[in-house]
Amino acid sequence: MIQATDTVRRPTGVPGVGRVLVVIPTYNEADNVAAIVARVRRAAPGVEILVADDNSPDGTGALADALADGDAQVHVLHREGKQGLGAAYLAGFGWARERGFDAVVEMDADGSHAPEDLPALLEAARDADVVIGSRWASGARLVNWPLRRLLLSRCGNLYARLALGMPVADATGGYRVYRLTALEAIDLASVCSQGYSFQVELSRLAHQAGVRIVEVPITFAEREHGDSKMSPRIVAEALWRITAWGVQDRRQAVRRSLHGTPTGQARWP
Repeated sequence: MIQATDTVRRPTGVPGVGRVLVVIPTYNEADNVAAIVARVRRAAPGVEILVADDNSPDGTGALADALADGDAQVHVLHREGKQGLGAAYLAGFGWARERGFDAVVEMDADGSHAPEDLPALLEAARDADVVIGSRWASGARLVNWPLRRLLLSRCGNLYARLALGMPVADATGGYRVYRLTALEAIDLASVCSQGYSFQVELSRLAHQAGVRIVEVPITFAEREHGDSKMSPRIVAEALWRITAWGVQDRRQAVRRSLHGTPTGQARWP
């Protein structure tokens, strides 16, 4: 059973955006969760935070509960076990929708997404439906990133852009703001990927839905504590899914050009 610690809310919000929920998925992030929550609260005092913990054996969930007990703008979603990044974000999106939030932020727990960049992303969200904190936009900075990871990200994003025809420089980037209206326009029930490819899939669906996507340069740093969740299996999943989506999109484009295909309505999982 999924349980959530949901404390009494006091009035919050971001001018021009509304009520904003920062969703931070965690699994064995005991060394990082308190620091990242504190940095978000300092950088953007008007937002609320949801720590979505996948039953971390290192006690991350209990630490998050303690943070929520002392701060009405911090909440915890306890999930049954390690189900993947994509599932955690989808659960967070649903949690936000049920409670009337206007926008949701995706943010890693390991500090690679600097909370200090969040105000710039929220400012861009005043006039956009989806804001991507981009590692490859002009002005972005990479800190202590190994050459192997840099090349993997560069090549992966280039392949995704060419295969899917998206004008997005950082389709794999996981630091994002989604307006709830944009998520309503996306068929979230069709999302089937996790990890590296989850962000690509949402980029693709947002692009196909015709919502306005903008990219804002960020500072991206390699994690200082804990282990990276990146693995060869996650990378392989991303490659074959991107290839399959590219083939599917081209087939659908041909069918539409020949016969026309009605547009379905968005569905929530």
